[in-house]
Amino acid sequence: MRPSRTETDRLAARVAVAAGRELRTVTSPLNGGVVGEVPIGTAEDVAAAVAECRRVQQRWAATPVKDRAAVLLRYHDLVLDHQEELLDLIQAENGKARVWAFEEILDQAVTARYYARLAPRALKPHRRLTALPGLVSATEHHVPKGIVGVISPWNYPLVLALSDALAALVAGNGIVIKPDSQTPFTAIRAFELLEEAGLPAGLVQIVTGPGTAVGTAIIESTDYVMFTGSTATGRTIGGQAGERLIGFSAELGGKNAMVITSDADLDRTVEGATVGCFANTGQLCISIERIYVDQSIAPAFTTRFAARVEALKLGAEQSYGAEVGALASQAQLDKMVEHLDDAVAKGATVLAGGKARPEIGPWFFEPTVLADVTAEMAVHREETFGPLVSIYPYTSVAEAVAEVNDSEYGLNASVYCGDVKKGTAIAEQLMAGTVNVNDGYSSGWASVDAPMGGMKASGVGRRHGRDGLLKYTESQTIAVRSALAQKLQDPGPDGTGYAKRFTKILRAAKHLPR
Repeated sequence: MRPSRTETDRLAARVAVAAGRELRTVTSPLNGGVVGEVPIGTAEDVAAAVAECRRVQQRWAATPVKDRAAVLLRYHDLVLDHQEELLDLIQAENGKARVWAFEEILDQAVTARYYARLAPRALKPHRRLTALPGLVSATEHHVPKGIVGVISPWNYPLVLALSDALAALVAGNGIVIKPDSQTPFTAIRAFELLEEAGLPAGLVQIVTGPGTAVGTAIIESTDYVMFTGSTATGRTIGGQAGERLIGFSAELGGKNAMVITSDADLDRTVEGATVGCFANTGQLCISIERIYVDQSIAPAFTTRFAARVEALKLGAEQSYGAEVGALASQAQLDKMVEHLDDAVAKGATVLAGGKARPEIGPWFFEPTVLADVTAEMAVHREETFGPLVSIYPYTSVAEAVAEVNDSEYGLNASVYCGDVKKGTAIAEQLMAGTVNVNDGYSSGWASVDAPMGGMKASGVGRRHGRDGLLKYTESQTIAVRSALAQKLQDPGPDGTGYAKRFTKILRAAKHLPR
């Protein structure tokens, strides 16, 4: 059910924005109804939020890592306990089908548990080799960056607001976050659960408002920035971060492709492609928008895939059952229609879908499959970020690999192949940060111990794995020299003995085991 105005008003009151600011209305894609209102923050609000966050963060950084990790484990349980409430918020704000909203619950539990278990090991001091083993000791420490700015998008309002924040928090940082103005309430409620799990009040500061004011101020005042969104905006933020010489990580756009070989299991491939293309109504950074299929099986695959897509159930209900939800906004619907109309006008064939469904909700559009797409069509290269996929037959695997890689993007890719060894060999040739064999996207995303991110214009840095934790720290080396090392390194009056002594040491050291 849609959250009550009493509840969303209560959540809005937790935003770190001064009283009396203008309000923005949040509208549900499911039915056009009002979800609630949030204040429109300013640069002054961000400055106040950062100052308060810094005050709290100093105490948090001094908290033992095991105690910080325990907060994440308690949060893990709270997310599972409150999943129905969170699912209602996600659906109300974003419009996705409940089954795909539940993916966000799964992600939170898995990610929280992973970083809670990894952090005590990865963040503890580690001894490092030195030039004079036994005489000089060196230890690597990981120090929190300080305040991490998170700018999160609307398509995964729980995952993309919280997952990166969990890693940054357990590393000892504070968070100042701008959730997307369209989906603020899910993030606010989730951070509230983190406080219930034991996170200090004030360590996370949520500032709602436009990117031009709030986002810019966050970049100008925090110590590291994590952004998920478009490549164009990512380039701008990267430039701003570079001016301040602060770290920056971003997951950006994609035009993700799937390669289907002649020996692929068609039943498995059709189902996998349907999920890979249309999960979350195609509004997924790593969803598939291009399918390259061996010409020998292209007719059979295309017929079966189009029939499966036509049978997908669209629905606006806040319960399990629907397979496809709404597009998130009028802007997303307009982009979908623009790409489809341009392709059809230039000769593309609609094999499935192709129509808006306003009788279900204001921004519903049928999952759509295109054939006969050519290079002059916008959909060939531009990211649609909606339920639209194009099918391209190929004559050789080498041709398919070349077509997949002929893109400015390199975020995710997929290979369906009967021979896993062959499929893996194809995957290794694809220029994408994650490649899934016999799956569309979920296997790579759910492998939280492995780094995830984009090549080329699809991103900078990685989330997940040790990379996703340690990027929120500064490496610090502390080296201690013994008295004997001091004596050995004394060059003497002319340096001759020093040179001979160390020449002998170096010759002997070559044969020592590491």
